[in-house]
Amino acid sequence: MRNIQRAMIRLNFVRTLRYSPSSWHRRRAIGAGAPSCVGRRCAHSMDDMLKRTVAPMPTYETRDKSPPPAEASSLEFMRFYGGLERPQKLELLDKLSAQCGVDHRGVSELAAKLLEAQQRDLGTVLQVEDRLRYSLTPRYKLLLSHISRVEGGVKFLVDLRADVLEIISSQACDSPHIRDLNGALKSLLSEWFSAGLLQLERITWQSPCETLQKISQYEAVHPVRNWTDIKRRVGPYRRCYAFTHSAMPGEPLVVLHVALTEEISDNIQSIVREFSSLDAEEDIKKINAAVFYSISSTQAGLQGVELGNFLIKKVVRELQGEFPHLTQFSSLSPIPGFTGWLLGLLKGARGGGLLTGTEWEEVAALRPALMRLCAWYLYGEKRRGYAINPVANFHLQNGAVLWRLNWQADTSARGITASCGMMVNYRYFLEETTANSASYLGSKVIATSDQVQNLVSQFQKMSKL
Repeated sequence: MRNIQRAMIRLNFVRTLRYSPSSWHRRRAIGAGAPSCVGRRCAHSMDDMLKRTVAPMPTYETRDKSPPPAEASSLEFMRFYGGLERPQKLELLDKLSAQCGVDHRGVSELAAKLLEAQQRDLGTVLQVEDRLRYSLTPRYKLLLSHISRVEGGVKFLVDLRADVLEIISSQACDSPHIRDLNGALKSLLSEWFSAGLLQLERITWQSPCETLQKISQYEAVHPVRNWTDIKRRVGPYRRCYAFTHSAMPGEPLVVLHVALTEEISDNIQSIVREFSSLDAEEDIKKINAAVFYSISSTQAGLQGVELGNFLIKKVVRELQGEFPHLTQFSSLSPIPGFTGWLLGLLKGARGGGLLTGTEWEEVAALRPALMRLCAWYLYGEKRRGYAINPVANFHLQNGAVLWRLNWQADTSARGITASCGMMVNYRYFLEETTANSASYLGSKVIATSDQVQNLVSQFQKMSKL
């Protein structure tokens, strides 16, 4: 059986890597073969379809007594949407969000009644508040909820939100109704994908072939090169974990790769390029640290839904159960965006105090300059008071310490281009993560090591910030 599995991976691996996640999304779209519509006829058919599939809001008095719409309504909407091209999808979502949202006149009337009710007894105030709360529910939320109950419905809504996010990010539509639809979808998905409803799965070489293929396909940090590479990443001294959900069987939602090492790694090539034998027996005496070297979200539609934080915490508990002596937990993280920030900062900055005269003249002397610049980028560059770098912000929210900046930690072309070859360790001191997280989220304070703080101080002294 194992030989068959190996052969299947060899045969399908290259074929799998040819397809991006977006192309998989297109191939899986429900009703992909449905006829498309154009022009006025398309708009007319959209209006008719929405009338059939988006049920009126039950009155407040009958909200718990009204029977749910027929399953056929949800399926019709899914098939119709799946058969549209991108411009028509945008048009349908615009119609859905604008025409099937909140009854604004009814909300205004209830808001006025709530003001009048302030002079009456508390029971009356609470009842009017409850009516107002119910009236703020957009009508399309009922459709979304019913879609989630049919087979394939949750995956459809995850992909639907991915489309909404693409519309917003590309500025193809600036409608506030679209943004409100995005908020409603995110709220629903956050409930459906809460930590208590997720299953932790360890991925091994014995996992289903399709799962291994998807783990390879979704790897966004350090691309998998071949079938031997993925075997090593789930082999000795390595662990791979994923969150799954019963509503999306066979779909890993977020994937975490871990290296079990003697000390906290400062170089990614030692993890993804240098391996022990594929059949080696793990020596527990050589396992003193767990290094999280890649975490990848696989579903664009779950952006902003907290999964990675829970996955790291769950994996830490899992590893502590397997290795009770294990106390060192750290990431080895890329620094996306540093090079772009640096080029912008240095543009026209010659003589501006960022580099010394010697550093400008001697390329070999750039290491200390780049190290302090990168330390400042991670520590000092902010958006709304939080770290502008998304990877830094993720780990700092989780309560990690900005612990060590590593020179020539990723000498691949990708690493050089993104961050001048540097990487960073975010260290998880388990007894301090809760306090660190609260301090960062509440007071926007970043916990750092002496190494990082010294580099930041050097940058501030040089640049007079």
